[in-house]
Amino acid sequence: MAAFSYSGKNPEGEAVTGRLDASDSKAAAGQLMAKHITPITIKPLIEKQNNAIDLADLLPEKKVSLDDLAMFCRQMKALSRAGIPIIQAIAGLAEHHQHRGFANALKDINTRLITGSTLASAMANYKAIFSELFIGLIHVGESTGRLDDAFEKLIHHIELERETQNRITQAVRYPIMVTSAMAIAMFIINLFVIPTFANVFAKLGAELPLPTKVLMATSQFTVDYWWLVLMLVFGSIFGFLHFIKTGAGELWWHEKKLRLPVIGNIFNKTALSRFTRSFAMLSESGVPVLQALTIVAGAVGNRYISQHILDMRRGVERGDSLTRSAAATKMFTPLILQMISVGEESGSLDVLLNDVSDFYEQEIDYDLKTLADAIEPIILVFLGFMVLILALGVFLPMWNLGSAMTG
Repeated sequence: MAAFSYSGKNPEGEAVTGRLDASDSKAAAGQLMAKHITPITIKPLIEKQNNAIDLADLLPEKKVSLDDLAMFCRQMKALSRAGIPIIQAIAGLAEHHQHRGFANALKDINTRLITGSTLASAMANYKAIFSELFIGLIHVGESTGRLDDAFEKLIHHIELERETQNRITQAVRYPIMVTSAMAIAMFIINLFVIPTFANVFAKLGAELPLPTKVLMATSQFTVDYWWLVLMLVFGSIFGFLHFIKTGAGELWWHEKKLRLPVIGNIFNKTALSRFTRSFAMLSESGVPVLQALTIVAGAVGNRYISQHILDMRRGVERGDSLTRSAAATKMFTPLILQMISVGEESGSLDVLLNDVSDFYEQEIDYDLKTLADAIEPIILVFLGFMVLILALGVFLPMWNLGSAMTG
């Protein structure tokens, strides 16, 4: 983006001047015309070099959040229903948006609109911000002339997606915090507490039982090679995070997530709820089945399930019914298959899939409420096992020494 100064006349014939950002002078003229300003002169601004360092440029740019997208959709819905042209609406939002990356994207989208591009195709250049589902619904809204309805559906979808993400975060926060606390506690005990008892037992010169010897050996290794332990721990975490970002690693991890004890069922229901809700919304908007399946495959948030949805799409392409293609993947529950079958026969697929989505939302809420009760016994057993090891390793030799002295 370059800066331009301009002079022109507004619809009342008054002279106006100012500055704006655009890719070139032609795009700048388009922006002025969209604001009903007749340009007279447009000159590029040569800004003075500033040697001061902007900390915002050094820090990584914050990702566009679901809250930003929801607010954008609300504003666009209101502006569309008020009859304000899309070019003028996006130009105004870009000028006052606080997120720098989002504002730059809106400015470029506005420039593309001025040059004749559609809103959906302009947004498709920013897939890191706008999902395939978002772009697909905008395309439908433009094609039918009901862009405000498309933004309204997107608002509902984004708010539900935000709730889902918050619930998943809530589900995994407790076990991660407890497991991390226990790991840190064991590291501190091995590094500082056990060596103190080891010195006491060494001075007494008594024969130590096997659990104590194992505990002492583990503690001594931690003291001598604490740097190696930290390298192994953080190296494993970094390697795992790097692996799941690769294509094969992401597919493997998304499959394993669905099979995790206790919380795997929540991940599975969440993905199925996204599938039914997104597919119902696209079906209701009139998107063809094949295109809807392609879009939904990228919206479920789980690549393993996305692969099965694409297999389902290939089955429909071969001429199979939607129900048979879904059943062949062996990924969907009998409830979803039954609703798809009835929906195909009755022509009310969107209504039935919305009912399934509501059912799974209620199931997820119930599972999250009972999650703490399900995890607590596992954590207590693990804590009891760790305490038992410490008790056998530390107090058993002390009890043996006490018995020998009294004997």
